[in-house]
Amino acid sequence: MFFFSRLNRHPAFVQGMREVSPQSPGIAAWGLMTGVAMVKSGMSVFEASAMTLLVFAGSSQLAAIPLIVAGAPAWVILATGFCVNLRFVVFSLHLRAFLIHLPRWQRMLHGYLTADISYVLFARKYAHPAETAEGRLEQEAYLAGNDFLNWLSWIVASFAGVALANLIPTAWGLGFAGILCLLGIQCSLASSRMRILSSVVAGAAAVVAYSLPLKLNIVVAIAVAVILCLTVEKVRPVPGVKA
Repeated sequence: MFFFSRLNRHPAFVQGMREVSPQSPGIAAWGLMTGVAMVKSGMSVFEASAMTLLVFAGSSQLAAIPLIVAGAPAWVILATGFCVNLRFVVFSLHLRAFLIHLPRWQRMLHGYLTADISYVLFARKYAHPAETAEGRLEQEAYLAGNDFLNWLSWIVASFAGVALANLIPTAWGLGFAGILCLLGIQCSLASSRMRILSSVVAGAAAVVAYSLPLKLNIVVAIAVAVILCLTVEKVRPVPGVKA
């Protein structure tokens, strides 16, 4: 792929791959079980393969699959996927300052390829956008290396799940490794009181609303957490300002 070939000679590309490699087995396990789940839900191999390539978002795929099987209205499926992926709006807003110098198509490709773990590792390593051309190239190469191994781990494993769906029992529970991977990502992101609050509130709301049909508890959890955190941000006192 030309996008990666122009960056893979930079040392930061290899570093990005190396730093995401410990999470790759969890990502692969999650992708494998997602591929299995798509086929066993009734999707054809073509449909499952298309979803793997076009959606490339495990949590959104797994949220949408039961809705598709249940014959939920299209707007419910789309709304669920939208809500589950709202975090990527935040990711892209933060990465905009780092990638704004690139052509639009390259920014769009980074947006498609950047996943949770890639964003977390990048944000940890680079606190501020580089001010020189070499620095910007290093940051882009690191993100691309992260993206590449993450994408490859997911795509290969997901296609393997699609191809071997009838041979891999869901009772194996391989998805648990993926859940642990996502849990680790969530814990690493909980770096402030507001983020911890949003995680706790969303988790509690999802459990309370679990009985709702069509997995609407996910939408409720996200909505409650967002509304509460925005309210807290609005009413809490600003440091240095006396009432």
